Amino acid sequence: MSIRSTESIQIEFDDNSILSSLFGVNDANIRTLEKINEVKIEYRGNKVKIVGHKFSIEETRRELENLFEEAKKGIEIDEEKIKDTKSLLSLDSNSNSQLDLLIQTKKRKIIPRSNNQKKYFQLLNEKNIVFAVGPAGTGKTFLAVAKAVAALQKGLVNKIILSRPAVEAGEKLGFLPGDLKDKVDPFLRPIYDALYDMMPFDQVEKKINNGIIEIAPIAFMRGRTLENCFVILDEAQNTSKIQMKMFLTRLGKNSQMVVVGDITQIDLVSKNDSGLLDAKVKLSHIKDIGFVFLNDKDVVRHDLVKKIINAYDSKK
Repeated sequence: MSIRSTESIQIEFDDNSILSSLFGVNDANIRTLEKINEVKIEYRGNKVKIVGHKFSIEETRRELENLFEEAKKGIEIDEEKIKDTKSLLSLDSNSNSQLDLLIQTKKRKIIPRSNNQKKYFQLLNEKNIVFAVGPAGTGKTFLAVAKAVAALQKGLVNKIILSRPAVEAGEKLGFLPGDLKDKVDPFLRPIYDALYDMMPFDQVEKKINNGIIEIAPIAFMRGRTLENCFVILDEAQNTSKIQMKMFLTRLGKNSQMVVVGDITQIDLVSKNDSGLLDAKVKLSHIKDIGFVFLNDKDVVRHDLVKKIINAYDSKK
């Protein structure tokens, strides 16, 4: 690791029993902090020394102290918690208004981890229709579902509607076994995963069964006016131009739509038929519609995902 200066600070923790949780198995959390903040961390007993650039060591100190308090409450400290803490402290220090860049559900707190994700949060707060375009792992669907769940729990909407094209990679919905839910479930698994991360499993199932959370192919949107709803269209790159227009024109009073997709993963016979590409051209000038374009720098999954995306992009 390259350390840009030899400045250092030392902090002392008042409860040794918490330190194993704070530092992680084989000091995994220490290594994570060193990597993301570009510092060197050493400790002996309950005394921790941080070496590095002045701003970085102060930032690391704040993060360690915050994580220590979280560990005291019995909260598990891992890489995801460290990154969330870093993002939250950054928002707190930048501006009080930045606290709007936070989605709070009953189960967890969601914080942007990149500049593009901050823009995404802002658009979700300001626009009735938001397009989020980018590769896998950038949080497109996850953040949309988080915003939908938060809106539902605050009583801002009465219903969440989740939709996706029912034809992908040549597989047609009608050939899948079971009833409508059984047929649609495989296409909506990423949305289910996000829902379960925001709400307890039994609550998700209950809200699906009583229609508060509705899951349906895009074809089932035809002829409807969607009022008091938070509507998410996932995998939008695989909609046709006609489907996209039909979907967007379902918007009713007190409703919000989020359209997410990856234009590098179009499974249609002709990529030029993609409703997402068409909407990008035709609607980008409308001020009441927001567009955010995410890239490999916004990947919040495993660091290896970012490298895979770069590798494939470089071979085009």
